[in-house]
Amino acid sequence: MRRAEQLRYLVLAAQREGNRQLLHALAPLSLTPSQAEVLRIVGDYAPLSVSALGGLLVCESGTNPSRLVERLVTAGLILRQSEPGDRRQVALSLTDAGRAAEASVREIEEALYASIDGVLSGSTADTADLLELLRRLTAGSPSGRAYGNRVTGIPKRR
Repeated sequence: MRRAEQLRYLVLAAQREGNRQLLHALAPLSLTPSQAEVLRIVGDYAPLSVSALGGLLVCESGTNPSRLVERLVTAGLILRQSEPGDRRQVALSLTDAGRAAEASVREIEEALYASIDGVLSGSTADTADLLELLRRLTAGSPSGRAYGNRVTGIPKRR
């Protein structure tokens, strides 16, 4: 098997395994990984518009996040308010229940990151090389841009 093919399938396998672990951990909250990502972004950057949210989503970059937002509004986790002066624009923020869910998502993500850190420990140079490779592989793509926005994007309001 070519190295490029191995890399493709190992990245896919790692992504699927991480998503499987996240799905399992989020199940008690009745959230999907995509919904959890929306809660984290809104928690970090609220108030923000649906289009600004879309520019920060890695899970569904390049698509309209409206259906994710609608599910979270229906679940009582996100508040959607019209902007003063332009009723066509909406601002998203977390409800009290949304803040509690977002805090739980943070705890779940921290446990996942600790697990990943355990695998990475002692391989700093390899990790830096891997991160650079993945940045180059995703450069210019919708997911790569969303990742870049998350890393260097709008300042946190917390």
